[in-house]
Amino acid sequence: MVGAGLAGIACARTLVQAGHRVTLLEKSSHVGGRTTTRSSPHGSFDTGAQFFTVRDDRFAEALATVPGVCRPWSANAVRVLDAAGRVTAVGRPPHEAHWVACPGMQSLADAWAAPLQDAALLHTDARVVSLERDRLNGQGWQVTVENTQGEDQVLAGFDAVLLALPSAQARALMVSSDLDLPLMEDLAGVEVAPCWTLTLAFPQAVRPGLTTLGPQWNAARSTHHRIAWLARESSKPQRSSVERWTVQANPVWSEEHLEDDAQRVQAKLLKAFAEVTGIRAAPDYAQMHRWRYAQTTQALGRSHLWDAEHNLGACGDWCLGHRVEDAFVSGLEMALAVA
Repeated sequence: MVGAGLAGIACARTLVQAGHRVTLLEKSSHVGGRTTTRSSPHGSFDTGAQFFTVRDDRFAEALATVPGVCRPWSANAVRVLDAAGRVTAVGRPPHEAHWVACPGMQSLADAWAAPLQDAALLHTDARVVSLERDRLNGQGWQVTVENTQGEDQVLAGFDAVLLALPSAQARALMVSSDLDLPLMEDLAGVEVAPCWTLTLAFPQAVRPGLTTLGPQWNAARSTHHRIAWLARESSKPQRSSVERWTVQANPVWSEEHLEDDAQRVQAKLLKAFAEVTGIRAAPDYAQMHRWRYAQTTQALGRSHLWDAEHNLGACGDWCLGHRVEDAFVSGLEMALAVA
């Protein structure tokens, strides 16, 4: 299994529970993918997925296996803003709860991955650079893994390879491995937009008589040409009380400025943030993060890809959309297809 985001973790856990031997390889030093939580001197930031909803009973059952990790987030109902920051509507229905993992969104992935790590089935800092047929068993697979020192190691003896990666990365790995398989055409049809993310902290707001800066809402979707989403991180449960914001750029604008210098992008987003929120104070902390693959704009249209003839599959939120639950369902149904 390649990729330890929520889809990969859900898939690996399900396969292990079904009695399969699984090796889960992750190029980063941690699990979670776009549910990553980044720390700062002022508190944490959920730089990717901001929250999740629960609509599938199987997702609800899986969340129940880690009680206490996830809590509802009272976001004052997500607002919809015009380009000047004026509220034009209230978004998601109030009866549908917004959930967050605590103390950060990454906590859910950490909790679900813990049994895999304890059983030595999870290997981080392991970037898969090629796939090929097993040299001792032509029906099986072997993978070449590069570690943080740039050293390659060949792992062999796999009956199947499952890729829980962004669709473009999964296809690129197949291309670089000189594979020519039918599911590559399906992967080529998926479209995923990038996202520039700005994180801000205003510790000067924490003083007697002043608990927050700017608007009274805690989360909003924006029609500003630069900004698509804003969230007051400090409003989420079990977070630091220091005033902190995560600002996610519009996908079209992010695509146009994908290769721009990060400081130039930061200056533009800071200006837009001030226009939308009215917060014109200079932040004590500001950092940028670029997600090359963030929001699915053209989904696969089914939960996973599985080539039973070659024992190769792919899954991820991009199969169904870009929600956290989409990633879980994709990984689960990938495992069920294999098992």
